[in-house]
Amino acid sequence: MKFHLFFTLPLISCFALVSCFPIPKDKPKKSSEGANATLTTEDQQEIEKQRELLRQQELEKQAELTRQETPPTNQTQNTVVEPPTIKPKSDYPFGTPVPGKEGFVFSPYNNKLLDVRGIASGTLVQDTTYPPTEKKYFRVP
Repeated sequence: MKFHLFFTLPLISCFALVSCFPIPKDKPKKSSEGANATLTTEDQQEIEKQRELLRQQELEKQAELTRQETPPTNQTQNTVVEPPTIKPKSDYPFGTPVPGKEGFVFSPYNNKLLDVRGIASGTLVQDTTYPPTEKKYFRVP
């Protein structure tokens, strides 16, 4: 009996103290107007006009920035600028298809038989007979 009173009495006193804590009055109360308010068509049109004005201003700023960034060019010169050619890092060899066994190829590195069923043609695959640290890749024919 004394054991129950030892834990119950402090618990009840804590609840009593917490219930006496004053509620702050500076919190704004939620009004029902904000949740149920609807805009009229005039208000919606005004908002759309403001959005369109902001979009136009943003476009003008971007156009001004691009005008400032691009140097003036001489209109009399008609030089064609060719884009730089992209060179592949390295060309990988193709595996050799096994005659009579669809979905199997010979490795271009050691001529061992490898299963490539379900892999699309031209896909880069790793030769599984080598460890991943050696990075022996080839393309599926």
